[in-house]
Amino acid sequence: MRIAITANGPGEVAGWFRPLARALYARDPGCDIHLFCVPDDYATGYEADLARRLFPQAHVYDPKTYLRVALGGRVPGMPDRVDEVLYLGGDLMHAMRLHKRLGGIVASYKFSRRAYRQRIARAFAVDAKNAEQLQAWGTPPERIATVGNLAIDGALLEAQQPPEPGTPHDGILVMPGSRGNEVENLIPFFFTMALHIARERPGMPIAFGISPFTPIDDVRRAIEGGGDARMFAQRGRLIEGAQRYLATPDGSLRFPVLHNALSAATRARLVVTLPGTKTIEVATLGVPMLAITPMNAPEKITFNGPLTYLDRVPLVGVPLKRGLAVAISKRFTYHTQPNIDAEAPLIREEHGTLTPGRVARVALECFDDGAWLERSRERLRALYAAHVGAAGRMAESLVELAGL
Repeated sequence: MRIAITANGPGEVAGWFRPLARALYARDPGCDIHLFCVPDDYATGYEADLARRLFPQAHVYDPKTYLRVALGGRVPGMPDRVDEVLYLGGDLMHAMRLHKRLGGIVASYKFSRRAYRQRIARAFAVDAKNAEQLQAWGTPPERIATVGNLAIDGALLEAQQPPEPGTPHDGILVMPGSRGNEVENLIPFFFTMALHIARERPGMPIAFGISPFTPIDDVRRAIEGGGDARMFAQRGRLIEGAQRYLATPDGSLRFPVLHNALSAATRARLVVTLPGTKTIEVATLGVPMLAITPMNAPEKITFNGPLTYLDRVPLVGVPLKRGLAVAISKRFTYHTQPNIDAEAPLIREEHGTLTPGRVARVALECFDDGAWLERSRERLRALYAAHVGAAGRMAESLVELAGL
């Protein structure tokens, strides 16, 4: 089977594409996969590199190369035809553009549009609620297949890897995010939070799980820069060697830097992070979490669609985007997908203007609350249990759809 897949940010490439590609190759080792990483504001720019390392047998195209294809150009390795085009992230128009160039049957995951309702042969749903959304977008019910959340299989796969040196056992793991704004501002913020905890609880195991999409040079610039002044963060330095650390300038306090966060999460007592795909992945492992949505510099937040560029409008753009971000934040009771899915606060959330000291205090409250930790573990572990095997189910359906 020859299949073209579109994807964009780190959550889609690591959380969705990786388990699906693994399932496709397990079913058909000769499967010809062409991954097109499309331009997107949620992307880090390193998705194509990671996909090539994970699957050297696949054909992987970075966003610039994809644009050449979209504009009618030819690139090495690109086929004339494919059996299927699968939307797995980015704007749906990119999948439709590839369909126009390469033919094949079109399938989508989680999202659709009314304009494409007759062109999508199979729409894969995460759950029953998502299936209802797909129908609301005009997808005929007989074309919808509920397979589950691919991120669950991705998390279980990554968590199986052996722990790295410095992994906190029964301690706190910090997962600061991978987008540019998150790296620049949240690494210093969480570093300062960790300093508060370490000074109050000497010996507390704390480590930072850095995304594989984040170059170590970006980590260095972030910790040395200290982030936006409104994040109330301290500067530090990156110590490099056999083990990397985020450290105070004098090196008296240091926290290991890890690159397999989900493996480390299985050994942590508490994960401190941001809303996003990572909360679904950690929930799958049954690890209690504190997730924060800091609104200290809301104009830096990335939105879906053109409103994300509002802050670039001279004079009025920054205050307009700041007000919009605050308004959107207040509309939702929960910001993490597990809480939204459970309609209950399984994850402790903190929203608004936050300080590292405040987040440190809440993290310690969570860490010390044995009853809450146990309840959270049980409910998080059960929340996505039925989704295990989603990648295999989707792979089987794709092969069936192609008639192979």
